[in-house]
Amino acid sequence: MSEIKHERLVGVIDEGTSTVAFSIYTTPDFKEVASSKFDLKSIHPQDGWMEQDPMEIIKTIHICAAEAIAKLRHLGYDEKDLITIGVTNQRETTVVWDKYTGQPLYNAIIWNDIRTTETVDRILARIPDENKNYFKATTGLPMSPYFSAFKIIWLKDNVPAVRKACRERRCLAGTIDTWIVWNLTKGLHITDVTNASRTMLMNIETLHWDPILLKTFSIHPDMLPAIRSCSEIFGKVMDGSVLNGLPISGIIGNQQASLMGQMCFKPGQAKNTYRSGCFVLCNTGGKHVISSHGLLTTVAYKLGKNAPVTYALEGAVAIGGEALNWLQKNMKIMSNTDEAEKMAESVSSTGDVYFVPAFTGLYAPYWRKDARGIICGLTQFTTKNHIVRATLEAICFQTRDILDCMHQECGYNLNKLHADGVLTHNNLLMQLQADIAGIPVYRSQLVDTTAFGAAMVAALAEGINKCEFDPYKRYYDNVFYDTFLPTTTDDERELRCGKWKKAVERSMGWVVKKKSAIMTNERYKLISSIPAGIYLITVFAMLAHSNSRLAS
Repeated sequence: MSEIKHERLVGVIDEGTSTVAFSIYTTPDFKEVASSKFDLKSIHPQDGWMEQDPMEIIKTIHICAAEAIAKLRHLGYDEKDLITIGVTNQRETTVVWDKYTGQPLYNAIIWNDIRTTETVDRILARIPDENKNYFKATTGLPMSPYFSAFKIIWLKDNVPAVRKACRERRCLAGTIDTWIVWNLTKGLHITDVTNASRTMLMNIETLHWDPILLKTFSIHPDMLPAIRSCSEIFGKVMDGSVLNGLPISGIIGNQQASLMGQMCFKPGQAKNTYRSGCFVLCNTGGKHVISSHGLLTTVAYKLGKNAPVTYALEGAVAIGGEALNWLQKNMKIMSNTDEAEKMAESVSSTGDVYFVPAFTGLYAPYWRKDARGIICGLTQFTTKNHIVRATLEAICFQTRDILDCMHQECGYNLNKLHADGVLTHNNLLMQLQADIAGIPVYRSQLVDTTAFGAAMVAALAEGINKCEFDPYKRYYDNVFYDTFLPTTTDDERELRCGKWKKAVERSMGWVVKKKSAIMTNERYKLISSIPAGIYLITVFAMLAHSNSRLAS
């Protein structure tokens, strides 16, 4: 057996929309030495509804952690040298559970679920001018089904078990990080500033739950976790698992973790993570820029209890790689999404075809929940290869829309874009992004910048690593990039972006606002309460009056 290497190791729980992973890094050089990943199942009770089993998430974390740690000795490391763990997670996804039994009161509602559309409309009706940006100065967010507050309201309104638990003051709520930490520590109810900033309940300036918002949404503060920084010793794992006894010293939302992993520590640096959805974040430093162009103001990170807060502007592309999955599973255009690059390369252009994949509405910078997917520009010469290429370009056009807004909002000259995520293995996609955005794209060679960023956050907590935070000197040598340079002219780029915007306009207004079920029921009750004879006499009288007016 080879000699055991004794190093300080950091573990990371990376809970995403479709997978759970556990990765282990050395310190202070942050090299990944072991990892394990498993898929998560999604539940779709109705069209537009997306859920997950909260208990499956915890079970899968335990499986991943045990498998990754088991690999350490075979690789010459001692599992006892694992000194701490960090947590990074899909954001906005919401869980409610019983604080006494620990059992979920309903499935987790995933971030891109749109069941709360009518909930948003109902609350907007009470807001002056039905202004969806009414609370933006406070939260940095527009009113949208995207955010956790509306998921909590829906659960209270529609799930009797949740409503009963709320009345009895035994209902706890939180994003996935909160659910994970509560289970690992057996009762610690906390979140970090990055996840809290995605609930639409936190004041973006004070970093506390806002009392006016809690009152507006009828959410009792006892339901919510305490808000902490991203990097501090929160507590120890007490669940008897392979992680038992380890401190948890890092919590950060997955996109903010990716921003750190891409070394975007300077204001004006931006990254995009290309997955089922795409998330563009631009570091704005200590200034929280409130967007007037549909972008979100979010907390980027806060590295310690007394550390300053760093903010970011964010734009979300709801349907990125998910559009390729749709081509594969629904349209049967390809047998595997890995074929997308080869198919798209077989044609020199899209043949003037544009695809707006607004399956659940448009996110930043449009925020139109009434939009739906559209493919336009089809001719008799269009092939499936043109549509696949148009799908890749749609990801790039949506990213450019966000980058243009970021430049207008914060004034920084965005002269390059950092890229990570599973879709970046597609070289054509990266080249198309450079051509459409008109700036170089730097693709990280790291397997996962999200887990890397979370590992840094956990290791930098006071009492864990005690190293001065200087990413440019200490960690920058770990990050390598492939560079894609623009090859199109400005005129060509602007012409094609203009056509894309026309296609986006055509995607809007497809969803007709439904009549309120309450109002419909009331009308039915009113009509049904009128005796049949009187009802018929009334109808005939109205018809006679109408005919007499026409005759005159």
